[in-house]
Amino acid sequence: MSYTTDVKQEIALHLPEGDEARAELSALIQMTSSLSISSRGLSIVTESSNAAVSRCIYRLLKQRHEVQIEPSVKRRMNLRKNRIYILRVYGNTREILEDLGIYSSRGLKDRPLQRIVTKDSCARAYLAGAFMAQGSVNSPKTSSYHLEIQAANQKHAEFLIELMERFYITARMIERRGHWIVYIKAAERIADFLRCVEADESLLQFEDARITRDLANSVTRLNNVDVANEYKSMQAANRQLTDISVLEEAGQIRFLDAKLQEVIALRKEFPEASLNELAEKIRQRTGNPVSKSGLKHRFVKIHDLAEKAGGTDE
Repeated sequence: MSYTTDVKQEIALHLPEGDEARAELSALIQMTSSLSISSRGLSIVTESSNAAVSRCIYRLLKQRHEVQIEPSVKRRMNLRKNRIYILRVYGNTREILEDLGIYSSRGLKDRPLQRIVTKDSCARAYLAGAFMAQGSVNSPKTSSYHLEIQAANQKHAEFLIELMERFYITARMIERRGHWIVYIKAAERIADFLRCVEADESLLQFEDARITRDLANSVTRLNNVDVANEYKSMQAANRQLTDISVLEEAGQIRFLDAKLQEVIALRKEFPEASLNELAEKIRQRTGNPVSKSGLKHRFVKIHDLAEKAGGTDE
């Protein structure tokens, strides 16, 4: 199963009641349903590719309304041949839609009435229903963080963004192939959304994978820094050895002061050592501490003398 399926199944196992159940069902009906007229009158037809979500809609409808529900299953005609779970709901259709805040005397509404999501717990339940209906989220094992919900229309997309902002979740919307998509890219905000809809197990899985990847990336970056620093140290040491060779060929080493002769001898003895390592060698041998910058200053002097001797262009 996909990570999206796991998240939806976890949310579907929740058993909201009262206003929270109404808010969740409002999102599910608005985003999975269509109206159908037959000899039996007006009916609500819901479709979902997730069996757990379809069962959740069935349970919530039966919990709040005296309705007759006819379930059925069909196969989508594509390579994956996904099953589509259909619920055909008969009863007082207008009463159901009015209860869910998505119908008025003017007809179906683009977004539910504010009373449906007045309480924060109801806003969370609505977002949970919206994700179950038309949401998806990338697996935390991938390198790209992305969560999205396909809204019913532009006004509905704006409504979803407003709800998320109540919980400090920053989302954006985009039109894609005639559909309005609300999406979140930041890993922290995706985690906040999962926390908001109480998908706790999925949240732990997401955070565990994210922390593991971030740690691995940090280790890689540190290793790259270490390699780069080691390469720079080797380049500097090679330049210093070149300067020393020039001074040796010019016969000038014996005329240098003791400190310069000291570092020349150490560099020749330890050609791959860093300045910090050379400084520690001096401290161990002489008992006199010397800083990295102090050693660097001595090698600058050696380089200047080598240039005067005509041996380097650096």
